[in-house]
Amino acid sequence: MDPLDSIVIGAGQAGLSASFHLRRLGIEHVVLDANGRAGGAWQHRWDSLTMADVHGVADLPDATAPGGSQDRANEVIARWFDDYEDEHELPVIRPVRVDAVTDEDGLLVARTGERSWTARTLVNATGTWSHPFVPSYPGQRDFAGDQWHTVAYPGREHFRGRRVVVVGGGASAVQFIGEIAPIAHVVWVTRRPPVWSDEFSGRDAIGLVERRVREGRPPASVVSVTGLRLRPQEMAAARTGVYERRRPMFERIERDGVRWADGSFEPADTILWATGFRPAVRHLAPLGLRSPAGGIALLPGTSDVQTSVTAALDPRVQLVGYGPSASTIGGNRAGRAAALAVRRHLRERP
Repeated sequence: MDPLDSIVIGAGQAGLSASFHLRRLGIEHVVLDANGRAGGAWQHRWDSLTMADVHGVADLPDATAPGGSQDRANEVIARWFDDYEDEHELPVIRPVRVDAVTDEDGLLVARTGERSWTARTLVNATGTWSHPFVPSYPGQRDFAGDQWHTVAYPGREHFRGRRVVVVGGGASAVQFIGEIAPIAHVVWVTRRPPVWSDEFSGRDAIGLVERRVREGRPPASVVSVTGLRLRPQEMAAARTGVYERRRPMFERIERDGVRWADGSFEPADTILWATGFRPAVRHLAPLGLRSPAGGIALLPGTSDVQTSVTAALDPRVQLVGYGPSASTIGGNRAGRAAALAVRRHLRERP
């Protein structure tokens, strides 16, 4: 079979945006999605996350995002994505989990089990949800209680009456504490003191993230630059003083709790790791895209840093939802930039 012009891996916000623009430009492609149904990572979010809780969902190209409500985000966004795929007749194939992408005679081959797809270019839109990060600490396996990560958060009621250690300095940790502190004994632990801010300088933060990936370093989280804010939903927890009682990272985990370097001990029934995610790009390893600094360097885009999507070591590969475009707004802009870069590469090839 003749190779496709492009393959998009992932059907979240960035992947759908890329597919929309590729289709508009008349570029033959498929979208390979690991999930069994539409919805991207949103379908896996915890049930208590409502549309009123999310930081904001950007419009898709030619489609207005659902507004804030008390409806579950994992249901609302999944339906929206599903309708979008149908309305725009996007060529999504699922469930297909790509194991590896290889270069064979100048063409890119996406492999999964016994199946494969071949194309001249690739748009990677796999995000981070499938690659949760949990740091390792001495004694972790000996802990008698339960341990959860954001990716499997069981909901507020699971923690009622328990002694919970929440680990992590990002927005998810703040939100989880807001939910469970009024019904549980919560101790918040972070590696660095949290930075609180009433001003949100998103563009400055994204610029710093873009600079990191341009230099080939792993992308940092946007919240590490913009700071944290308490929303009305967290005020009941704030009144308990839980945020002010934040402690530095413990040194080790013991059977019944955690212990700090000074010898102090906190008994715990549960450890909730709100420690974030890493880019899900292991399937790209055969292409050798990583720089010595550990990340995938991206070429500068236009004056909008969120259009920085082209892999510096292989311009056939576009990464959307990575680094400066790792947000719903950035994913949309990156999707268009990726489609234009694909068209440019196809025109320039011999």
